[in-house]
Amino acid sequence: MLDLSVKLGRLKLKNPIVVASGTFGSSNEYIDFVDFNSLGAVLTKSVTLHACEGNKPPRIWETASGMLNAIGLENKGVKHFIKNNIPFFKEYKTKLIVSIAGSTINEYGKLADILDKESRVDALEINISCPNVKKGGIAFIKDSGQSRKIVEVVRKYFKRPIFVKVSPEARDIIDLVGEIIQGGCDGISLINTIKGMAVDVRTRRPQLGNITGGLSGPAIKPIALRYLFEVKEAFNIPVIAGGGIMNLDDALEFFIVGADAISLGTANFVNPCVSIEIIEGLREYFKKENISNIKEIIRTLNV
Repeated sequence: MLDLSVKLGRLKLKNPIVVASGTFGSSNEYIDFVDFNSLGAVLTKSVTLHACEGNKPPRIWETASGMLNAIGLENKGVKHFIKNNIPFFKEYKTKLIVSIAGSTINEYGKLADILDKESRVDALEINISCPNVKKGGIAFIKDSGQSRKIVEVVRKYFKRPIFVKVSPEARDIIDLVGEIIQGGCDGISLINTIKGMAVDVRTRRPQLGNITGGLSGPAIKPIALRYLFEVKEAFNIPVIAGGGIMNLDDALEFFIVGADAISLGTANFVNPCVSIEIIEGLREYFKKENISNIKEIIRTLNV
């Protein structure tokens, strides 16, 4: 019998398919397309302490091999999330990972304290790498020691597993991940979007209201694979990896390089059923290859 279950430190998933933060809504947005009980985990859109309006439009722009987004963490705040979104997940057994974002270290601590009281929340993802906000976000990565302090304060208040979403945008990713591990995280989520921009040649104005945005989709897959390889070579830590995964073959590449789980992001916009299709594809592939446990393929890159 095929075993697709994976352990990410203290967090066990029935399978390694996670829907990425910001691409799957915060509760029932994909209910008409996906059986939530079939997923390994749902990773919610980032939640902030107070309501956040986000950036001015336009906020999304399609590129040749992906998309740019500059949403800016728009959400109605953690109290609204607890009252209106968490109850939906009580009907499902799939793991719920809540992404949190703050503009100060203190805000991360308050979010962790509030969400620790919600038993339905299985884990947190600390978003310290959003490229589309003016305060916090990727700025935390630039200053040595800041990311570790954020993990430490979240760990102080939140007793369940903690993952940290990282980006190579601001500094050496190996140095950054090492610092985060010192803070006491259970795993790493990588990579976040890569900052980019697009221009309207007729008006000579940026296509995005924020000027720049985060590039995602197939264009960044080779970059994501490279950083996954380097992190797994340097550290023995669980990694939820993503960046341009659009189909089964893409998913297999990430597992072979070393991903313990994968996150599907931009692919959800193109094909809202992609998560289920990849789960079914993994079953067919493993049956054909006479593989009984997904661990038999993870980090099997021949170099």
